[in-house]
Amino acid sequence: MSTQTPESFEWTDLDRRAVDTARLLAADAVQKVGNGHPGTAMSLAPAAYTIFQKVMKHDPADPEWTGRDRFVLSPGHTSLTLYTQLFLAGYELELDDLKAFRTQGSKTPGHPEYGHTAGVETTTGPLGQGAANAVGMAMAARFERGLFDPEAPEGTSPFDHTIWAIVSDGDLEEGVSAEASSLAGHQKLGNLVFLYDDNHISIEGDTETAFSEDVLKRYEAYGWHTQRIEPTADGDVDVPALHAALEAAKAETGRPSIIAMRTIIAWPAPTAQNTEASHGSALGDEEIAATKRVLGFDPEQTFEVSDEVLRHARRALDRGAEAHAAWDKKIAEWRTAQPERAELFDRVSKGELPEGWQDALPVFEEGKSVATRAASGKILQALGPVLPELWGGSADLAGSNNTTIDKTSSFLPKGNPLPEANPYGRTVHFGIREFSMAAEMNGIALHGNTRIYGGTFLVFSDYMRNAVRMSALMQLPVTYVWTHDSIGLGEDGPTHQPVEHLASLRAIPGLNVVRPADANETAIAWAEILKRHATDPAPHGLALTRQGVPTYAPNEDAAKGGYVLADSSTEVPEVIIMATGSEVQLAMAARDALEAEGTGTRVVSMPCVEWFDQQPAAYRESVLPAAVKARVAVEAGIGLTWYRYVGDAGRIVSLEHFGASADANALFAEYGFTPENVAAAARASLAAARA
Repeated sequence: MSTQTPESFEWTDLDRRAVDTARLLAADAVQKVGNGHPGTAMSLAPAAYTIFQKVMKHDPADPEWTGRDRFVLSPGHTSLTLYTQLFLAGYELELDDLKAFRTQGSKTPGHPEYGHTAGVETTTGPLGQGAANAVGMAMAARFERGLFDPEAPEGTSPFDHTIWAIVSDGDLEEGVSAEASSLAGHQKLGNLVFLYDDNHISIEGDTETAFSEDVLKRYEAYGWHTQRIEPTADGDVDVPALHAALEAAKAETGRPSIIAMRTIIAWPAPTAQNTEASHGSALGDEEIAATKRVLGFDPEQTFEVSDEVLRHARRALDRGAEAHAAWDKKIAEWRTAQPERAELFDRVSKGELPEGWQDALPVFEEGKSVATRAASGKILQALGPVLPELWGGSADLAGSNNTTIDKTSSFLPKGNPLPEANPYGRTVHFGIREFSMAAEMNGIALHGNTRIYGGTFLVFSDYMRNAVRMSALMQLPVTYVWTHDSIGLGEDGPTHQPVEHLASLRAIPGLNVVRPADANETAIAWAEILKRHATDPAPHGLALTRQGVPTYAPNEDAAKGGYVLADSSTEVPEVIIMATGSEVQLAMAARDALEAEGTGTRVVSMPCVEWFDQQPAAYRESVLPAAVKARVAVEAGIGLTWYRYVGDAGRIVSLEHFGASADANALFAEYGFTPENVAAAARASLAAARA
């Protein structure tokens, strides 16, 4: 889509009429369903229209086009801001979809949902995260360029594009946006533009109730390029000034940009404008009719869209086709000049893995004691040379999380003084910003054409939780590397010892929590996560030990989530002990004791209950036969996960309270994580099963 320069900018009566049409479509849609957020969609209509029709490179006929710009509506409650523009520009939405706003099964849910509505780049609603998603997209765009076209002069590559985001007061009050904006400034993400809707209204009234800082000074301190535009004398958006500001922001490639745009919410509704009521309530029939009169529309009509306006707005399809064709020509020239990179691009864009990639995976020596976090680090370093699309880092804990894929290549902008700095580097320093790291990873995954991971301590997954939930909601293939997974981290004490976290994370639908027993299970887990990236996209959380654990012979059935690690000496086991992570060694030792007593004991390693539950019933029955009622589950956390697996006669060796600051071995002994206690639990379960 060709963009207009400030000198060639045109704003016709049809453009104005299209904007007013969008305003009234928003008001009518909310009025019809009886709930929603009309005010912001009305006041933002000129800005959203200018972005979609005058500035942004996109093709409504191909919403997944690789060469497109990205658009993020961070205040997802004003979803009609986006839906009306998708309708006008010629995406898959039609007028009936707007009429079905917020109703079951419609393409226009209350908040935009990725994968549900064409043209929606991310699911937004929890404020602040859309801003962080946009930062992640900008990071991914730079990394993608480094993968496929790093030598191209600035602005000449088919992989050059801009990330546009509308953000609100609410977004900028949320701490996650501050974390992400700080990182964006540090990273000098010149491909990122925020349009800040400074409307001074929140649910509780004027934002002066809680928000009075100078936002642009804050962003200037972050290292952003800042601009401000004021409304026209009658209170509407000054469109020529906005267009000039957007073009200036796009031209500023050395820093991210933010434009503060003062708006009057619900403009030009005669009595509802500039009120908190217009933020989240229908305006009412009388107010909408009065607004239509102000704008020169028929107050008796609803969802009025003239053919002339629609034809004018849907010229976006022609401009999109033109931009797409120009990009196709440019990408064809690139393919001719860069055949090896073109081959890489084709593989990566399909989500495929290179032939023989698994040969790079290390196999760890049986019997050695290796921390699974250390094994994960070795696996990443081994995969790095064969998977150039794999990148990631840590929230300032790389040395503890073992997440450094390449010590010589840090993802840092030009001008950074560190010797390993590289704008296309593979090791990301997210800083001590766990929440925004997760939301940025979501943005990176949404952008596409890379594979991202990020690490911190498992206990700090609480800081990240809502972004992890959004990963699961959107089914994004991001990988969380959570280390220090139990009281086994020892002397750091209960503030850092996760107790409820494994069960809490497993409660998130669609998140696969993987807690491998040893180094070889860790390698198999990484391989399975990589295989699932395109075929079964979902977020994964690896929970890894700080302390060394015994290494067992590799068993590919670990990729099924649960498998028989050591079987009973009897044809049918009398008791089954299942465990995860560092507690598998306790199950193995308890088995030895029980077998010595003549009790047939099977040990099941269960690294991922979600993967196990996806297996065919026959396989699950072969691992956990229903006839075997005596069962024990062992995990150094609360036992909530395990009740459905152990049954009425089962026993759970768990930790139902916080830990303490002490040596790991002392804590495991004090809290009953010993082979003796596990064996005693098995005997108790046997007695209950026989009663």
